[in-house]
Amino acid sequence: MMDKKQGAMRLTKGKQLLGATMLALLSAGAMAQQKTLYVGMNGGDMERAFTQHVFPDFEKANNVKIVVVPGTSTDVLAKAQAFKDKPQMHVMFLDDGIMARAISMGLCEQLNDDPVLKELYPTAVMKDRMAAGIDIGMTGLGYNTKMFADKGWAPPTSWTDLADPKYKGKVVFQSASGSTFGLHGFLMFNRIEGGNDQNYEPGFKKWPTTIGPNVLEYIPNSAKLAEMIQSNEAAIFPLTPTAIARLKKRDIPVEYAQPKEGSVILMVGECVIAKNSEPELAQKLALYLLSAKAQAKALEMGGHFPSNKNVQAPADNAETLKRFQGYMANAKILDWDQINAARPAFNARWNRTVER
Repeated sequence: MMDKKQGAMRLTKGKQLLGATMLALLSAGAMAQQKTLYVGMNGGDMERAFTQHVFPDFEKANNVKIVVVPGTSTDVLAKAQAFKDKPQMHVMFLDDGIMARAISMGLCEQLNDDPVLKELYPTAVMKDRMAAGIDIGMTGLGYNTKMFADKGWAPPTSWTDLADPKYKGKVVFQSASGSTFGLHGFLMFNRIEGGNDQNYEPGFKKWPTTIGPNVLEYIPNSAKLAEMIQSNEAAIFPLTPTAIARLKKRDIPVEYAQPKEGSVILMVGECVIAKNSEPELAQKLALYLLSAKAQAKALEMGGHFPSNKNVQAPADNAETLKRFQGYMANAKILDWDQINAARPAFNARWNRTVER
């Protein structure tokens, strides 16, 4: 009897041990299979839209966890640079001007040549596939609709409207040495006056007798703009359609105007970080984020305008997307290599002669 009992107990224990071993092996296998990708990008609204609505499909399909490393473009670039030889991140999102710097520093790996790249606006592919835009915007003109209606003014149509004497003391301009919006505004004015992305002399020369006298205040960024519009201080200013849409949601009386000379492309690009620990998976993620499917979710859930021309907008975004595609027709792209090379001297001159 004891032998039979012992035998049965041994068998039961053996089954339990085998079951536990198999379970442990399966769990270990699942854990070993699930990899983690780190993505450097802006925190806040953008991070929320991507982590909640854009990344999950890719995570599920590839058994991967995507972790966001939040920060401004400058922060993310600094992190990538600090760990250049042993990257901690796999993919990074950067504003186009800073992305150009990242590419020149050798921090990016060329994107695989994939059919999805042909679906993008030509301006969205940077430097022979070293990076590509995932969110495209443009800087044009914003204006205070209440003030314009009260004064009987027609909406602005040109960058040169910033110099119209009727706006004296009513132009608000972001600092060109610290804000992309302000830099874009100055560079377009400079182009109109005969300059280019290498030669800023015409813009600096004409500024004190044209736009300069109209400027109420040079602001470090656009955070203060909402209250300046509401208090009827600001009439006209450089801004993007996306920023205008956000202000309108807060019932701030503002509208976007596309200058006839063109707006300036303001793009968030992505690149696969060179020498990262998961090159194949990182490439796969980067190409997925360029797809119409991923960008449709980013548009619907985060208001991020697509770089993929095949994105079909949901009904409530269809009109906005159509307008955006119209703005893209004459949007200008800057030569960031030339701008970045001259940036320290430009900033010093701007601070010394314009915002003194």
